[in-house]
Amino acid sequence: MRTVIVNATVVTMNKNGDVYHPGFVMFEDDVITMAGEMKDLEEKAGHLDAKLIDGKNGILIPGMVNLHTHMGMVPFRGLGDDCKDRLRVFLIPMEQKAMDQELVYLSTRYAAGEMLLAGVTTVMDMYYYEEEAAKAMDEMGMRAIAGQTVMDEGACDFKDPKEALSYGENLIKKYLNHPRITACIAPHGTTTCSPEVLKEAYRIDSSYEVPFTLHTAEMDYEMEYLEKEKQMTPVGYLDSIGVLGKDTLAAHCIHMTEEDLDLLKERRASVAHCIGSNTKAAKGVAPVSGMNKREIAVGLGTDGPASGNTLDILTQMKLCADFHKNETKDRSAFPASDIVKMATIQGAAALGLDGITGSLEPGKQADLVLIETDSVNMFPVYDPYSALVYSANPSNVEAVYVAGECLVEGKRLKKNDMEEIRRSLINKMKHTDFGKYIENKQELDV
Repeated sequence: MRTVIVNATVVTMNKNGDVYHPGFVMFEDDVITMAGEMKDLEEKAGHLDAKLIDGKNGILIPGMVNLHTHMGMVPFRGLGDDCKDRLRVFLIPMEQKAMDQELVYLSTRYAAGEMLLAGVTTVMDMYYYEEEAAKAMDEMGMRAIAGQTVMDEGACDFKDPKEALSYGENLIKKYLNHPRITACIAPHGTTTCSPEVLKEAYRIDSSYEVPFTLHTAEMDYEMEYLEKEKQMTPVGYLDSIGVLGKDTLAAHCIHMTEEDLDLLKERRASVAHCIGSNTKAAKGVAPVSGMNKREIAVGLGTDGPASGNTLDILTQMKLCADFHKNETKDRSAFPASDIVKMATIQGAAALGLDGITGSLEPGKQADLVLIETDSVNMFPVYDPYSALVYSANPSNVEAVYVAGECLVEGKRLKKNDMEEIRRSLINKMKHTDFGKYIENKQELDV
């Protein structure tokens, strides 16, 4: 079926940075066939046999990409937010106590709905029981990579990392030919996985040409441990064992040296920048300006809802602009157009998907987001990039398409019922009293 979205400001994110105002995007089934100015529509399209959708002067952009999150963590959102050691005192013990396959599935459905309503069409997830996550993301219609987490000490799904590796490889095989869903093995981090586990995960991911992702240069104790035991930085350590390459997506990368940045560029690795969770946790601000100077592919991630709370990329865009302008003491640094690149085409490139999604141009998948400009916070619009970064929020997402399928229409999920998704998750969560658990653990926050 041929569909044309008309009367919108089309922000293509193509190499030329074309913006059509007013413009249109045409797609047939799941593929974009044409984009341009409204005045050229009749001339280029000839006799138009298509479904016309009025963009109502909204801003039409490529679907946004969330490069790093843990969708199964939805039940833990808001717990232990201001404690000093949320990860080890609250999160990991709660996962061991409560997480199971059903909770991962229901939580991932909820997270997928939340992201779609906020204009996120592609996500790199990293959690446990990822076969359940992949199933949920597929049912919701997202474009996604399901990363099976592996840890030496074991986790809520597998106590033996070898079992987790095997599970992950089988999951990769299962989704090899799927049009939207991919899988990978995602080791937890540089200090929570042995060199042998890291190398085996990298070998498996590389053999199937899927991303290899892990937490990198995020924690103070990670930096201290590797300096003491290896006399290396996390990036240097990954390189020394041969797991830093073009398929490596390093999440966070807060504590970086100039040599680390040079290594990332040389190895063609990519970075998931999680400005919201990093600054909330007082961990620091990653040196993205140095990454940009080296043309390293850097996109945006939210981290898990237990860390950054929100799962939308619009919030990350504004935080990214504000924090980096402040850090560089330069109001002109990180212009809005560059931030939108990070949210779209650069995020897609970091996953090796920039030939498929991330821009609105013929031949790409029809992953599109329409941002309405009728709400009070969206007036006036002089520059669509500025409006997206500094004014827009998830409530302005009017419509969302993934592979040509309309998943959000009129600010509501079209093929799924968010209220039913929420009720199902609530019913499951009733089996574990997280609030009581927090009360019992509060005394450990020292």
